[in-house]
Amino acid sequence: MNSDRQGNDWHGTTILGVRTGNKVVLAGDGQVSMGDTIIKPNATKVRRLGEGHVIGGFAGATADAFTLFERLEKKLDQHQGQLMRAAVEMAKDWRTDKYLRNLEAMMIVADKDTTLILTGKGDVLEPADGLAAIGSGGNYALAAARALLDYEDDAETIARKAMKIAAEVCVYTNGELTIEAIDG
Repeated sequence: MNSDRQGNDWHGTTILGVRTGNKVVLAGDGQVSMGDTIIKPNATKVRRLGEGHVIGGFAGATADAFTLFERLEKKLDQHQGQLMRAAVEMAKDWRTDKYLRNLEAMMIVADKDTTLILTGKGDVLEPADGLAAIGSGGNYALAAARALLDYEDDAETIARKAMKIAAEVCVYTNGELTIEAIDG
């Protein structure tokens, strides 16, 4: 999301998910900006969930994203680590709960089998090509990753190169990456 509730322009997230073969990687840049000022260059926006079997990255308000990560972890516990089921249940809550529906964030989550984009509108989207991106530099990273798929086989290599390209194009994205991976 591009603005907080007081009207300040918050930017600075690019999260990219790449799935090739039996490996999935999430990469997130570290930049948080307010207007034209970099507030923090090394934020961690990608982390492990569900006893390490799920990885997730967020774009949007940090406190909101951490609330959603906590909710997703509870759903993963309730549904024995089944990511799709947990994500659908969390998305229902996110859309219908009076408190949760005001949270401003998007998430990419993945396990060894599935990559999903989750939104506050109740969307649980599974990309057809194994690539997913969110945030202000997401479209740049996604386009770069799609182009790299023809030349690279390794998910982490694709993610690193695509994020480098996004950081060179998007002023709200930097090269300070957090990478998490799961081998299937």
